[in-house]
Amino acid sequence: MTTTLEPELASAVPGAATRRLRWWKEAVFVAVFYLAYSVVRDIRGSQPVSTIQAFHNAGRVIRVERVFGIFQEGRIQHLFLSSPGFISFWDVFYGTAHFVVTIAVLVWLFYRQPDRYSLWRNALAFTTALALIGFAFFPLMPPRLLPGHYDFVDTLKTIGGLWSFDSGPVTKLSNQYAAMPSLHFAWSSWCAFVILPALKRRSAKILVVAYPLATLFCIVVTGNHYILDAVGGAVVLGVGLLLAGALARIMQTRRLPLPARS
Repeated sequence: MTTTLEPELASAVPGAATRRLRWWKEAVFVAVFYLAYSVVRDIRGSQPVSTIQAFHNAGRVIRVERVFGIFQEGRIQHLFLSSPGFISFWDVFYGTAHFVVTIAVLVWLFYRQPDRYSLWRNALAFTTALALIGFAFFPLMPPRLLPGHYDFVDTLKTIGGLWSFDSGPVTKLSNQYAAMPSLHFAWSSWCAFVILPALKRRSAKILVVAYPLATLFCIVVTGNHYILDAVGGAVVLGVGLLLAGALARIMQTRRLPLPARS
């Protein structure tokens, strides 16, 4: 799984990317970006978002899924509700892997493949920024918060994990209507795209591809997302990659030496 954007960076001056990168600058960049992301996504929690609007948008998503026959989240969830330990594992997975794996891949990329780092860091940043636009203009009530007649279960509330939306500072900070697109699926797919080109063993490649698929299962079985949210996550990742490639071309053009005058 590779992209046509990376060869453009490979043609740059060898070692240039390594000389330009400084870990503390990247740490500051990531911290500032994540702070801005958190402020835009979570400021005052879900309070500024109209619950009615989020519910109506959920109805729109459900209608689209029914047209394509993919409104199966409830059936999938109920297949596993009789195994609380299994569900609890996915509640923990939902709240931890999303950040831990993405940060680990970003650090690995910085140290092990610095020539690819800028492209994929920018792709991640663009993807996240595009998702914030979705959160702001399309607040979406996730399946677990729908009225009871939809027959979804809020597994984090009823079964539990390492954290909860209903306790501590998370109650005031987290915007529970930031569901479309799914950054869980976008970030996990980003991780797979980053790591796959560096792998040789087939078993390792299968394991990496399984990560976004496991994430898709996780966000559905826990009632946190619709399948269409994952489609939205794939779309913003694709656009983020295109934008990162365009930026890479612009930056590379600026670094090219000017032709000598005759």
